[in-house]
Amino acid sequence: MISKYRHGKRYRLAAGEPAKLPAVDEASRAREAAAAAAVELVEPGMTIGLGSGRAVWAVTRRLPTGTRAVVASEGTRELALEVGIEVLELDGTLELDLALDGADEVGPGLGLIKGGGGALLREKIVISAARRFVVVAEAPKKVERLGQNFRLPVEVVRFAWKDTRRRLSSLLPDSELRMAGDQPYVTDEGHHILDAPIPPSADPVDLATSLRAVVGVVEHGLFLDMAELALLGHDDGTVERLARD
Repeated sequence: MISKYRHGKRYRLAAGEPAKLPAVDEASRAREAAAAAAVELVEPGMTIGLGSGRAVWAVTRRLPTGTRAVVASEGTRELALEVGIEVLELDGTLELDLALDGADEVGPGLGLIKGGGGALLREKIVISAARRFVVVAEAPKKVERLGQNFRLPVEVVRFAWKDTRRRLSSLLPDSELRMAGDQPYVTDEGHHILDAPIPPSADPVDLATSLRAVVGVVEHGLFLDMAELALLGHDDGTVERLARD
């Protein structure tokens, strides 16, 4: 079982565990290097978006007091307020200058899998409200194909979730309900998450389109054609910069 965080606290993923990556140290030089590079992109006067997860929290701790930000999870909100960030809401009057968020996998063309922390719906909304989206992650997150090391999270409404899973089976035949201890995991928006291996033959673009057409699916963890740059930290403190073609 793998530890994750929700509302700034650790919980355990049971039967629906999404990740099969090696454990990442709590104090990661690679993560801190990527976070430091990301903070350099934040200019005075910007209004930014912050996602969720340890890479984003490393960024958040480095931001100057008074930075204006929209946050994608309650855990990020708690930390942002703690370090003196001015937290704003997407009220229809804001366009964010920059969104910074992590990824569970970074694939070809900067296609991403996100959602290991359960905030994929809010994260996609925040990213969509920004002029630019930059990924902050550790170098081992880079893969040759999406789904190589990480299950795809699919956020579904709780009502009749088992039937939604049945109707998803032609696309993702081995999906499992994500658990938090002995109870189903519930997102900040009150939904469940199904985690599923991506069949090696699946085309991510076609899969993303097909998933959105399934009634009961709220959102999925494929973030395609959204990131323009990935900052991937290495254990030696260097940062690899990948730009979308």
